[in-house]
Amino acid sequence: MARAHRRPPGRGVEWEFETLVLPKDFSRNVVTRMLVERAEHGGWELDRLRIGNDGKRRVVLRRKIIRQRLTLFAG
Repeated sequence: MARAHRRPPGRGVEWEFETLVLPKDFSRNVVTRMLVERAEHGGWELDRLRIGNDGKRRVVLRRKIIRQRLTLFAG
């Protein structure tokens, strides 16, 4: 149901993407609650949403990849 991938590093911010395919029998309210939950607890934001001819929703979420930098302390 969900598939996560990363785009190759470019200039600036790096993003991680997750693709969801939701069946047409999920109501709009259920989908909204699901996406809000992922945004609040997982740090995801909506990148794109498409509704196909078959009624399935294809949702792409993204979030920033935060890299830790190595710090060395001279002591």
